[in-house]
Amino acid sequence: MSRRRLTLTSLAAAVTVSMVGLAGCASSDEKSAEYTIGTAVIVSHPALQSVLDGFEDVLKEEGLDYRLINKNAQGDPTNAATIASTFASDANIDLVLAISTPIALAVANAEKDRPILFAAVTDPVRDDLVPSWDQAGTNITGTSDLNPEARPVSLVQEAMPDVQTIGVLYSSAESNSLAQVEAYEAEAAEIGVTLKTQAITSASEIAAGLEALADVDAILIPNDNTVVAAISSVIGFGQEKQIPVFCADTSTVELGTVATRGLSYYEMGRRTGEMAVSILRDGVKVDSIKPEATTSTELTINVDAAARFGLTLPESLVSQATVVDDKN
Repeated sequence: MSRRRLTLTSLAAAVTVSMVGLAGCASSDEKSAEYTIGTAVIVSHPALQSVLDGFEDVLKEEGLDYRLINKNAQGDPTNAATIASTFASDANIDLVLAISTPIALAVANAEKDRPILFAAVTDPVRDDLVPSWDQAGTNITGTSDLNPEARPVSLVQEAMPDVQTIGVLYSSAESNSLAQVEAYEAEAAEIGVTLKTQAITSASEIAAGLEALADVDAILIPNDNTVVAAISSVIGFGQEKQIPVFCADTSTVELGTVATRGLSYYEMGRRTGEMAVSILRDGVKVDSIKPEATTSTELTINVDAAARFGLTLPESLVSQATVVDDKN
C-alpha cells in the first residue's frame, strides 16, 4: 500500500524520474514505508488500553515504521460517528483499528475500502460486521472478546458456593453487553443461580443502578465499556456493602475485582497487531483473515481484593489460579 498519495502531475513525474535514476541502487540504509494507523476507542478504560498496548508492542517487535492517530469518543456515539468520518476522509490512513463494538460499528459504516481491524468486539456476526465466524468482511476482520468457555457465572459460584443471587450491571445501549447478558442468563439457569440484571443507559445512572443491586450476593460486570470505565465506583460500592465484585477481564482484576477466567485484552491486542502486520507489510488480503474469538480459560484471582469484600476464597480455587496484586 502506497504511503504517499501524490496527485499533482508534475510531482508524480518528478518521482518517476527519481525512481528510474535510482533503480537497482537500493541499499541497506533504505527506510521502510511509514504506515499511518487510525485507532479509536469508545471510552478510556484499562481493558481497552491493554488492547492498544498489545497491538503496538507487536508493531514494534516486527520493526514496522508507523505512526498512530489515536481518538477517544468519550462514551458519546455522536463522537464515534465523527471520528469514523474523519478517518474515512483522511487519505493518509492505511488501516483503522476500532477498539470496542460501538467504534467498530461507526467505522465500518463510514469506511468501505481501506482495511479495518476490530478488537474487543463481543459478537461481530450478530452486529453484522462480518458475515460469519468463518468469513471476514470485504475490508474488515479482527478479534472478539466473546469467550463462552469462561463461564463467568459458574466462576462466581465456585468462589462463593452459597451464592444465590448475582447482580449484573450493564449498559442497554451496548449490543456487546446485551449478548453477554443473554449468555449469563442461560448459564445461570443451567446451574440454578438467580441473575438480577440492571440496565443503565449512561454513566450518570451507574450509582442508581448499583443501589438497585444492594440486595444481591455478588456482582458480575461484563465487558461493558460504560460500566468498566467507572469500575472504581463499582468496586467502592461492593466494598461498602460487602458484595464481592467479579469481572470479565484480567486488567479489571488488577484494579481490585475478585476474579475472572480467561480473557487478557493485552493478548487480544497482540493478535490483532499480528493481523495488522500481515495486512500492511505482507500484503495479506483482509477478507482472507477469519475473525477470531478468545478461547483462553486461564483463571486470575486477586486474593487481597476478595478480602476487602469480606470474601475468603476456597483454597482449591486459589491453587488453580494466577494470583495478581492490585495495579494501583
